[in-house]
Amino acid sequence: MSLKKQIESDIKQAMLAKDKDKLRALRAVKSLILLAETDKGAGGDLSSDQEMQILTKAAKQRKDSLTIYEEQKREDLAAVEKAELTIIEAYLPKQLSEGELKAELEKIIAQVGASSPKEMGKVMGIATKSLAGKADGKAVSTMVKQLLTS
Repeated sequence: MSLKKQIESDIKQAMLAKDKDKLRALRAVKSLILLAETDKGAGGDLSSDQEMQILTKAAKQRKDSLTIYEEQKREDLAAVEKAELTIIEAYLPKQLSEGELKAELEKIIAQVGASSPKEMGKVMGIATKSLAGKADGKAVSTMVKQLLTS
């Protein structure tokens, strides 16, 4: 089942259950999917990679907003973002642990043959594609820097 159909089904269930947080989060994701489908040159249905990018983007937006609201001591708004983030993350693949991420990045570094921080771009290009949705971009970048400088 495509992500769009799954989201539509879950929206119906959230309506029946009167779960406002879930409904709000799923409607936001559905909106992003519809916008991507109707974008110029999109050609209709999205691939699973494109769907994953949309989910990752939505989760990142929630994380950024959550950080800002917590800094500004807006617990009411932070709670909303936290609830939506939890719901969106349920549709993303399981995130890699720090150890798993390090192992994957070491394989990529060996594959590329990178040995210095100057070659970080080569590693990041492959890493962002192969680890899309499985690890946060900041975490990947930080780990690549650590591995290439040591």
